[in-house]
Amino acid sequence: MLTVPALPALDVAGPWQTTVESWTRFTGSLRLRGPSGEAVVAVERCAAGRLRDAYPVGARDVELLIDTGLRAENLPEILRPLVRAVREADPGCRRVVYAVTEGDRAAVEAAEATGFRYAVDVDLQDEQLSLLVAEPDWVTVTDMDLDHVPGT
Repeated sequence: MLTVPALPALDVAGPWQTTVESWTRFTGSLRLRGPSGEAVVAVERCAAGRLRDAYPVGARDVELLIDTGLRAENLPEILRPLVRAVREADPGCRRVVYAVTEGDRAAVEAAEATGFRYAVDVDLQDEQLSLLVAEPDWVTVTDMDLDHVPGT
């Protein structure tokens, strides 16, 4: 199992002040403070996290979990530099995944404005999520094979 890529704080920062709160083999936590407010971002390998059984997870897929009071229209301010930092830290990462509550159109539109594309809705134990993915140019975009979702 691959470890979570170490994200260089300067690459994530842009206009944001970035503090690493914790970092382990499979998950990291950053606190971002910037012009639009504050956000705590967990960076997690999907294969080791909550999405491991939700879709056909790639070993290098990374989920960004953003706990924020930011309005949806301010979300791209942190998503763009985070995706860039993940790609720089792990060039082999196939998917950066951002999950939003199913039906949250404002969050989906904000992520799509950042270069994410809607992939699939999934049901976890206690929540329904829409998964959006940002993939590098070298990945051929295809729909996920929903007939091969683990646990179904």
